Amino acid sequence: MRIAVLGTGRVGRAIAARLVDLGHDVTIGTRSVSVTLSRTEPGPKAAPPYSEWQSANPNVRLASFDEAAAWGDVVMNATAGNNSLMVLELAGAHNLASKVLIDLAVPLIYTEGSPPQLAFANTDSLGEQIQRAFPATLVVKTLNTMHVNLMVDPARVPGHHNVFLAGDATAAKETVKELLGEFGWDRDAMIDLGNIRAARATEMYAPLLFALFGACGTSDLNIGVICAPRVLSLVK
Repeated sequence: MRIAVLGTGRVGRAIAARLVDLGHDVTIGTRSVSVTLSRTEPGPKAAPPYSEWQSANPNVRLASFDEAAAWGDVVMNATAGNNSLMVLELAGAHNLASKVLIDLAVPLIYTEGSPPQLAFANTDSLGEQIQRAFPATLVVKTLNTMHVNLMVDPARVPGHHNVFLAGDATAAKETVKELLGEFGWDRDAMIDLGNIRAARATEMYAPLLFALFGACGTSDLNIGVICAPRVLSLVK
């Protein structure tokens, strides 16, 4: 499958590398190819410059946002959440129309010395904003409740734990489930939360996730949901 990953940061790189390992044809989208390749300084959390990563991952192509979105059969949004709408505008509504857009982003505000906070919550979500802005695109929110290492390798955490999906199109969610299965997620670990409005719930989990990173001393953690069996009452 041809998959466009928008965003050259740690999440985009990890997703792209894993997809290539799985046999997919992958292009990463960026604002300016020449600028991205010319950077020599480390990125956030001492990530190597993209050019170094590209040399180690020659099977991943680099293109502009619009070129990547036009080329991909499926598009993955791995950009910083506060920039996602702007990036998708650059990608072009016509390039995203009728395609599955997998949204991994969370709209976070970073303040030095404090955990990241959500830019908005409760009454809206980034997933919903993207779906409203691009009504012809099939938006599915998923994988945003865990560290990127776990997104592509759920076996890092032993035992039962879950990944969530939210989106309006059933067929689009089925496509996403197939990709999640390739990443290593079992079908019984996938919880469909319903339409895209449920993205509010998964995005609002972010503050607890960051608190758990600190409490556990590791990012290798996840939610495991255990649902009690339904009890059916017989009405005579």
